[in-house]
Amino acid sequence: MRIITGKLKGRVIPIPKTDELRPTSDRTKEGIFSVINARTYLDNTTVLDLFAGSGNLGFEAISRGAEKCLFIDNVPEHIAHIEKIAEKFGIKTQVQTRVLPVENFLEKQHNRYDFIFADPPYDYYKMAEMIDIIMDEGWLKEDGWFILEHDKRHDFTNHPKCVYSKPYGRTIVSIFKESNVDF
Repeated sequence: MRIITGKLKGRVIPIPKTDELRPTSDRTKEGIFSVINARTYLDNTTVLDLFAGSGNLGFEAISRGAEKCLFIDNVPEHIAHIEKIAEKFGIKTQVQTRVLPVENFLEKQHNRYDFIFADPPYDYYKMAEMIDIIMDEGWLKEDGWFILEHDKRHDFTNHPKCVYSKPYGRTIVSIFKESNVDF
């Protein structure tokens, strides 16, 4: 995987060698960031990357101007990999990490974020609950975006806060906001 654009453009993000990872495809990542780029800016934003895996989405956001990203993953090897890549890319001060299951993280006190990315396993048992927690418990800043990758077994187009949904092969990207004004 490569960073598509920005200050880290072209840098390679190796994939951690674990069986617990399904990296976001370049096509899907490009689609996500094209939608963001067409409607808002990443400059000086704060990002939360849930189920971070390789760190692909958070690193792309930093490359495009995000100020900071907190990466959450329950696999210690994934977090160690993200920390190593952050050091290699010279962005260690922009990166925070936590080894923790996402559902445990979402039970804690929290900051608010401009963008929250989530790429859970397709069979994640708390998918709908995670959406409601993020959208109803103040995880997003005003005009913040929650971007969820899921498969075709889930359809969130009727969710009152889903403002966008588009398939990229087997993966569907759904975007949730408090308001769909200006989307």
